[in-house]
Amino acid sequence: MEDKKGILILSDGTVILGKCFGASAIRTGELVFNTAMQGYQEGLTDPSYAGQILLSTYPLIGNYGINNYSFESKKIHAEGYVIKELCKEPEHQDCIKNLEEFLKENERPGIYGIDTRFLVRKIRTHGVIPAIITVSEEPLNIKYLLENLKFNYAQIDFIKNITVKKPEIYGDGRKKIVLIDYGAKHNIINELIKRDIKVIMVSAFEELEKIKEFEPDGIMLSNGPGNPAILEYAHKIICTLRDYPMFGICLGHQLISHALGGNTYKLKFGHRGVNHPVINLKDNRVRITTQNHGFAVGKTPKDFEITEKNANDGSIEGMECYDGHIFCVQYHPESAPGPNDTKYLFDRFAKML
Repeated sequence: MEDKKGILILSDGTVILGKCFGASAIRTGELVFNTAMQGYQEGLTDPSYAGQILLSTYPLIGNYGINNYSFESKKIHAEGYVIKELCKEPEHQDCIKNLEEFLKENERPGIYGIDTRFLVRKIRTHGVIPAIITVSEEPLNIKYLLENLKFNYAQIDFIKNITVKKPEIYGDGRKKIVLIDYGAKHNIINELIKRDIKVIMVSAFEELEKIKEFEPDGIMLSNGPGNPAILEYAHKIICTLRDYPMFGICLGHQLISHALGGNTYKLKFGHRGVNHPVINLKDNRVRITTQNHGFAVGKTPKDFEITEKNANDGSIEGMECYDGHIFCVQYHPESAPGPNDTKYLFDRFAKML
């Protein structure tokens, strides 16, 4: 590993040399940052990070290693990992491997020993940045890589490579819901099962007739990566399912907006962390939330009201139709990692069924 070089190349011409860990690979993605102090295993395996290079602002990463229960999917979805300091010898009773081994298994490169504060300031000033992260034993033509760095996150449909290929069934609860998988985190399923709900997870491309054959009591729309505006197949299926009780999270929230007449816009650098304050406009309480998104709802659909707003920038964090049978939030009530302030939303959905 000592002979390998870790390089991060930004589309604005910035080239950062650092120490490397993980797999020897060249990966391209949108460079984004997350402010959480822990939860790197959950973050790396969150399908919402597909097409993105993840930067952790917390300076020490890897100190508790990787366990066998904090996975939010079966593999790493982030294209690469950028950190300040790497802990190579983690200490935790549940640790089964270190972070470097985990990245190698998933063929993802990592870079450390760099000034991550500089990168965060750059992103906050200029917005998220297309980038290349590479770990290589061979000399690289940086000029060539930079000239060929043509990556437009907003124009790529990541769902087709993430969504399940055939229906998957979880639990045997009294009520039954269909979860449309745009990149669902495992803890969404866990929270539903805890509430005596049988979960049938289907592909984002599942036919309407097949969904109806399951005779669901409600519909759940998952989180996921990418630009909601280009996912027209999702808009169409959601529109046809609008009479069911429906709960959307993150990308699901954005897709409800598009499907029913609203729209979204891209945030400058997104919201990613576990301490984002959200104001509930119904009870006037502030709750701390886990967030991971780069787009937000702009115009809400007709017959919908805004129920929650971000306390920092005023962006829409929740909305529901006037009769209450469809509601959705921009943040992650299932947390993993993060606070449990908003898990009551799963109770609300369970009561609706």
